[in-house]
Parts: sequence; C-alpha cells; structure tokens
Amino acid sequence: MSDPTPETAAQETFLSHLFELRTRLLRSIVAVVVVLVCLFPFAKDIYALLAQPLLRTLPAGATMIATDVTGTFLVPLKVTLMAAFLIALPYVLWQAWAFVAPGLYENEKRLALPLVVASTVLFLLGMAFCYYFVFGRVFAFIHEFAPKSITPAPDIDAYFSFVLTMFLAFGITFEIPIVVIVLVRMGIVTVDKLKDARPYVIVGAFVVAAVVTPPDVLSQFMLAVPMCILYEAGLFFARFVGVRPKPESEYKTQP
Repeated sequence: MSDPTPETAAQETFLSHLFELRTRLLRSIVAVVVVLVCLFPFAKDIYALLAQPLLRTLPAGATMIATDVTGTFLVPLKVTLMAAFLIALPYVLWQAWAFVAPGLYENEKRLALPLVVASTVLFLLGMAFCYYFVFGRVFAFIHEFAPKSITPAPDIDAYFSFVLTMFLAFGITFEIPIVVIVLVRMGIVTVDKLKDARPYVIVGAFVVAAVVTPPDVLSQFMLAVPMCILYEAGLFFARFVGVRPKPESEYKTQP
C-alpha cells in the first residue's frame, strides 16, 4: 500500500481537526443544556434577581410589562439560558483551550489552567461590576430626567436585550488584560509598542463605549474608564511574561 501523498495527508489532518472541533462544540452545548435543565425550575426567580437593579429605581407603583404574548415564558427562559452558560463557562473555555493546545509548545500548555481560570474570573467580574455598580447608577440617572407626567413601564424583552448587551460589553472589556498578555506572549506585539498605542486605545475605548452603551454620558464613561485601566493592568503584567521561545527547527535552519 502506497504512502499517502502530502495533499491527502493535509486533507486528513484538516478533517480530523473538524471532527475534533465538532466534538468540542457538542460537549460544550451538552454541558450548557444540562445546567439549563437543572436551573429551569428557578427561571422566574432568576429573572426577578436580574430585574432588581431596574425595579429599585422605578417610581412606586411602576412595574415591568410584557408586550409579547410569549414574553412571560421566553424571557425568563433566555435569562436562565444565560445563567446556564455562565455556570458552564469554565468547561466551555477548557474545551476551547483543549482544541488549540496541540498546536502549542509544552510551556504554553502549562498556561492552560491559569488562562481558563483568569478568563472566567475576569468575565464574571465584569458582569458583577455592571450589575452591582453600573446598573443602579445608570437607571437612576436616566429616570431622573424622565418627565413627572410619565409612568415608566419597561418591557421585559427590551430589558433583557439591554442587560445582555451590557453584560457582554463589560465581560469582554474585563478580558483586556488577558488579550494583552497573550499578544505579548505570542510575540505578535511588544510591550513598548502597546505603550506607544496608548492614545489610540483611549480614543478607541470611548468610541466603543459610545457604540455599545445607552446614549448617556454616565454609562459610556463607566465602560471606557475600566477599559483604559484594564489595558494598563495588562501592560503591567505583560512585563513579567516573556515571548515564547522559537522552535528548535528555526534555530537549526539559521546559518
């Protein structure tokens, strides 16, 4: 039997990667579904907890409404699905890392657990910062400008969409130190170049905050400032992370 040609070997390698990716995705989906089933009996309580920051700022007698016939069922289900994903997030991130780990060096593989833990903790910290610190102040700031003749009655679906957008924005924002460290570790950019890019990062932070947050200065400021601070934190910790070593083959090919 003849040896496979380079083209055939490359195709088999590509297909094996696709099969592995499918397996990793299926495992992640199953993990989220299992957690969702466990949390489903508490869907109403989970949504009530999510709605607390807004309800505390509404005038006495004001409530939230559902303009969609199926909203009272689907919105708590969506909230529970979000909670299930957060609980399963460490496992999902581990599956993602396990997929890319074979292409990394041994010393980089040892970074798997710290990166997974740090990414999960930072994402959850971003959401917690948004829930406990940002929401209350932003909602109070917005309702202060509402005319006294108007009784607010926010729609639960619109509120969920707003909360999800803010959670993603702050969760991803808190991943900035990880991104900076990985970029430096991979040798894609140096710490000095990142320092030189600081003015552009500050401007970009306020532009991103203006796009993803409500059209009020307070929420934009509360997202942009942490982005800048976390960027500086990433620069600080990146100083202690060296660039990954070149493979031995590269040294051997040098004259």
